[in-house]
Amino acid sequence: MVRLGFIIGFIALIGVLLSGLAAYRVHEQELTVDGIALARAIDVHASLVQDRLSERELLARVASGLFRAPSVIKANMLQPLRSSIYAFKTDFIVASWIARLKPNELEAARKELASAGFTNPTIRGFDDARLDTRSVDKPIDVLMDVEPRSAATMRSPGRSYDRDPVLGPMLARAMADGKPVTFSYELATLMLANDDLSLFSVVLKDPSNADGELVANDRGVVTSRTVTPEEPAPSSIRTATFGGRDWKLAYYAKTNSVMRAQQTAAIVGAIGLALTGIICGLFGYVAYNNLRLSREIQVRIGFERRLTAVIDELNHRVKNILAVIQSIVTRTLRHGSDVDVARELLIGRIHAMSNVVSLLSESRWQGVKLKGLFEARAIPHADRIAVSGPDISVSARAAQSLSLLFFELASHSDEGLSLVGKHPHIVAHWEVNGEDPDTIFHFRWEEFNTSAATRREDSDFGVILLDRVAPEALGGTSKRYFTDVSYVYELTAPMDTVVDLTERDRTGQLSAPLKPVR
Repeated sequence: MVRLGFIIGFIALIGVLLSGLAAYRVHEQELTVDGIALARAIDVHASLVQDRLSERELLARVASGLFRAPSVIKANMLQPLRSSIYAFKTDFIVASWIARLKPNELEAARKELASAGFTNPTIRGFDDARLDTRSVDKPIDVLMDVEPRSAATMRSPGRSYDRDPVLGPMLARAMADGKPVTFSYELATLMLANDDLSLFSVVLKDPSNADGELVANDRGVVTSRTVTPEEPAPSSIRTATFGGRDWKLAYYAKTNSVMRAQQTAAIVGAIGLALTGIICGLFGYVAYNNLRLSREIQVRIGFERRLTAVIDELNHRVKNILAVIQSIVTRTLRHGSDVDVARELLIGRIHAMSNVVSLLSESRWQGVKLKGLFEARAIPHADRIAVSGPDISVSARAAQSLSLLFFELASHSDEGLSLVGKHPHIVAHWEVNGEDPDTIFHFRWEEFNTSAATRREDSDFGVILLDRVAPEALGGTSKRYFTDVSYVYELTAPMDTVVDLTERDRTGQLSAPLKPVR
């Protein structure tokens, strides 16, 4: 699991790095593409504006070239140019003829304007205030004719624009060049004001105010506004030439390219992270299922191996038990033995084997307590035996041998009771001497109130069990003898064979529960 987590973390780290790199590249590309698109659109717009201005300036020069200044004062001098004037584009507003009049010609000019049908023929200032002709002592520029004639334009003739702050210098220059005809255009149309779908908005820098800008809305209405230092600077500035002077067009991007690039990069990064999460999740899911399946297979294989080992161990133990029972039956029912006595001994010996097997089953063949072999159900007259010794557990093999050993000793002591006419006192004691790993198990069985003359001899099966089978099963030695007052049986064996940790570990592994799959 740790390795799987490390692999998933490494994949996630690579996914995050790739997502970040992709987001960065998209951010840079979006900025570049937006910058190129905006610059191209601005160049196209500036070129179109310049083309329009050049076209109108050319038409105005052609029309003004057809005009001939009259030798007398007249108010209808633009009538011959009417067809040429109406050939102009739709952004054309009005054409005007301004005459430079001497003070003595002002009255004649008023009469001519009146005869031409203009609304207010009075000679007046640019602010429409009546002009005192008696105070005029030098020639002035007076509007004498306009085209096209409408209710709005008919009120303009008769005005003098010498003192107008904007038109005054312009008219003075036109008169100096000998071109008394002026043409006016709609500023919004000339600026090609874009709609809402354009990438930018365009304004005209106010020539009379360094901080002012002229803005045209979608209806062609031009307004002026003042630029503050807090406002963003224009994305680009282009210069157009018209009427012998330069005009500056400022372009403002309608969209924030940086914010748009950041948003696009964030979307790409989020998609990359989402894909990384999906990939990591799928990889983790597949890898975890494979790992779980592998563990299940391993557990299954281990279970089958354990089952095989259990069956082998069971077969081995069943064979051993059957072999012991066969030996018991054969030795007990030997030729010439008393049937009743043999039946009792056979039942007792098999019962002793059955008891030790029950004890081993209860402990899952992990051994039994040595004191448990002296229970009343295991050997006869267990209540007359004084048992003492440390509380130790013996192996399954040792338990089987000791159980039969204790039964033989106890059964012969029972036989001795009837011979001497009283109950012998029996002491079963064991102890463990030495230090690991050379500890020695020593067992001593002593029957008091008995002697070789009074105690019944051990049977052939008992002699074989006491002198050969039990010692060999425990890897030790035994001896039996009579003292002046008792019968003694001693068994000495290494603790390694009595306890047999190897057998305990093997049976422990077989009986241990299987570990669940995580």
